Amino acid sequence: MSEPYYREALDHPIFKKLSDTARELSLETYVIGGFVRDYFLGREQKKDIDIVAVGSGIALAEKLAAGLPGKPRVSVFRNFGTAMVRHGELELEFVGARKESYNRDSRKPAVEDGSLEDDQKRRDFTINALALSLNPEDFGRLLDPFGGMDDLEAGLIRTPLAPAETYSDDPLRMIRAIRFAAQLGFRIERDSLNAIASQHERLRIVSMERIVEELNKILLTEKPSVGLGLLFKTGLLRHILPELVALQGIEEKEGQRHKDNFWHTLEVVDNISKNTDNLWLRWAALLHDIGKAPTKRFDKKVGWTFHSHEFVGSKMVYKIFRRLRLPLNEKMKYVRKLVMMSSRPVGLSGDDVTDSAVRRLVFDAGDDVDDLMTLCEADITTKNPRKQKRYLENFGEVRQKIAEVEERDRVRNFQPPVSGDQIMAAFNLEPSPEIGRVKDAIKEAILEGEIPNETGAAWQFMLRKGREIGLEPTPEALKYTPENHA
Repeated sequence: MSEPYYREALDHPIFKKLSDTARELSLETYVIGGFVRDYFLGREQKKDIDIVAVGSGIALAEKLAAGLPGKPRVSVFRNFGTAMVRHGELELEFVGARKESYNRDSRKPAVEDGSLEDDQKRRDFTINALALSLNPEDFGRLLDPFGGMDDLEAGLIRTPLAPAETYSDDPLRMIRAIRFAAQLGFRIERDSLNAIASQHERLRIVSMERIVEELNKILLTEKPSVGLGLLFKTGLLRHILPELVALQGIEEKEGQRHKDNFWHTLEVVDNISKNTDNLWLRWAALLHDIGKAPTKRFDKKVGWTFHSHEFVGSKMVYKIFRRLRLPLNEKMKYVRKLVMMSSRPVGLSGDDVTDSAVRRLVFDAGDDVDDLMTLCEADITTKNPRKQKRYLENFGEVRQKIAEVEERDRVRNFQPPVSGDQIMAAFNLEPSPEIGRVKDAIKEAILEGEIPNETGAAWQFMLRKGREIGLEPTPEALKYTPENHA
């Protein structure tokens, strides 16, 4: 039976140009991988397109670029035998068809020229080995030697070769299998899943940067618990986030049990993913209870406790980000702050909550206060509908109080309305500890509601506080009014 044709998949003008260029060089050429897979899945077409030439992919890239408008630059990676051309919104990646063989201790293969089928054999999964011909004589013909179309129909992740061989050759493929299963809603074929579980130790030879790239894609799926759960069940997660694995399990003492904080965490990540695509907010959800394993204690009077787990967890965030080669910039600080503050909004509902407590929450959270509330709401995983409704209503009250305090007191990210330089001038001081004492006192007075967040009130408070600690204001400082102050 002859293979079907799918010329409509190749209606972009670049494919006709590629076909003509390949004919001039007498090269068999095919488009392969994610572009083809996503076409058949009806997903948005990828803008990075893999091109395989039976021969020199670099020569094909250079010839194509020379004939395109503007003659785009060709990025050549001779060590890998690959090249890349950017054309408009497209990113075309070229490689010569090849065979690969692997040393057990490395992901870097020995490479030699091969046929299209050789190249398809080295692909990670059958659904990524689908190829469409760009050759003029059979333009658009599908080449599917490993049943990738059947696997697309069945929603199955399967390897072209024996799974033990595929995963041993390149252990990153184990996480990629889970990532594709999570992204596409597919299941991993049983032998393949068993091979991952039996070879999870092989992940040690993969660079952390590549691992985390896949982990981030799992975190950005619609329901991250699918991928995270598979990482846990196959043993891979212990090589990536042992701190998270340490949360798994339930202990019982004297008839008292605590919840399984691992599976609770995965529920929280799923909950927050319904409301945000922010990767770093999802990371905060993943790590929000990370301090519970090292702080778990049993107290005969109160049962299981996790005192200061937010503080301990926030300290762990830096170490985890550093080990995983995640950014140690504002993104890490953001996650660390949300972990530290993850329990702060709890208990801020009710008539007895002071405006001062709400002001301090807003001041400490700054621009991240809304994300903090989203995290707290995601942390509600009770299966009791009445409790869930009550908790959500409580957080709704907190959000309302935050809005009221914000409108009245403007304390989000506020700077005390009197600066250090103004304090120095008011008391004719050189830089000294007294300046910080006065400035902190102004901030505390505003947060406590003793004075409004206004320059005039802050100035008068500054004068009183200065005198309390033995400072004498200048005559000019005593004459200050908001109207005459420049």
